[in-house]
Amino acid sequence: MVTLDKIYHASYVLKDILRETELIYAPKMHPGCQLYLKPENLQITGSFKVRGAYYKISQLSAEEKSKGVIACSAGNHAQGVALAAAKNHIPSLICLPDGAPISKVEATKSYGAEICLVNGVYDDAYAKALELKEEKGYTFIHPFDDEAVIEGQGTIGLEILNQLPDADAVIVPVGGGGLISGVAFAVKALNPKVKVYGVQAAGAPSMQVSLQKAKVQHLAQVSTIADGIAVKEPGVHTFDLCSKYVDEIVTVTDDEISAAILCLMEQQKLIAEGAGAVAVAAAMFNKVPVKGKKVVCLVSGGNIDVTILSRVIKRGLLMSGRTCSLKIELIDKPGQLMDVSRIIAQLGGNVISVHHERANEGSDVNGCYLRLVLETRNYAHINEIEKALTDHGFKISDRN
Repeated sequence: MVTLDKIYHASYVLKDILRETELIYAPKMHPGCQLYLKPENLQITGSFKVRGAYYKISQLSAEEKSKGVIACSAGNHAQGVALAAAKNHIPSLICLPDGAPISKVEATKSYGAEICLVNGVYDDAYAKALELKEEKGYTFIHPFDDEAVIEGQGTIGLEILNQLPDADAVIVPVGGGGLISGVAFAVKALNPKVKVYGVQAAGAPSMQVSLQKAKVQHLAQVSTIADGIAVKEPGVHTFDLCSKYVDEIVTVTDDEISAAILCLMEQQKLIAEGAGAVAVAAAMFNKVPVKGKKVVCLVSGGNIDVTILSRVIKRGLLMSGRTCSLKIELIDKPGQLMDVSRIIAQLGGNVISVHHERANEGSDVNGCYLRLVLETRNYAHINEIEKALTDHGFKISDRN
């Protein structure tokens, strides 16, 4: 059974291992509330996962340690287990889905772990890890459905209330549920009035669906840029704890996650991975009631692959109205392109791509199309440019 005493014990065990992550006040991210960030992306190994992994391994018997440990992970738990095993001087084998970001695979190797790549997603890596556990006699370190792991993650809840005793709400990313189970248990035990909201990716809502149906559900498939929370089925322990202590689970889209990653980079100079940004996305897009409240968003990890980061930034720019694409119908005569450029320039838009094509069969013989990609300030700026163009007589046939 998870207890507050054990979470306090975990905090004591971890005090010389962890990097202290102080709350960061970030009022611009949601002007309607007092928003704080708990930056576990700055934690040692780049995520909160080292808390649960280290505490679990620290509690193993000498016999269990002598056999070594095995784990499965999309990447962050892998690094936590690898580091914890190394500090406890025991061998570790990590099963990762073959789609895990290269940066996470290499980082896990750097902590001294042996790697086993498995075709598929997290759940496939989990099945392989259990198979090898039985075959080799390793001690399995579950990424979320383990009481000691949950207690380790719960130390974040203690820290949040210590750093912001009058917090009204805590928003937490949810995959398998280990993080929110620990945080919610600790927070509710110390102050039941604090709301605890969980956030999942819209393409992987396993905990949300399970709570709605009051029974653990297994999703046929998951699809999201937030690979760290792409879990098909929550745990038994975590489902039970979430049922009792979590106020609500909401979802955010990949576009909303991308916008949150971009906002964290620009406004707070913080790099978050997809899973790490979902709590911020939920606040930014009003998925939970935060207006007028003191709210803590848990930024759970920052181990994003740089190859994915460029694509995420592009989606984030589109989502926040920082870029847009316009298709404009023109009459094929001199001066049309100059007029369009002048209108956009006068309003402060920046043209970064131009494609001019003559009309196709079935359209005006004197017609042509101009496709533009613009850098803009926000959606209001896009609307201003669009209105100015239409007021000048140009027809906009497509915008995205």
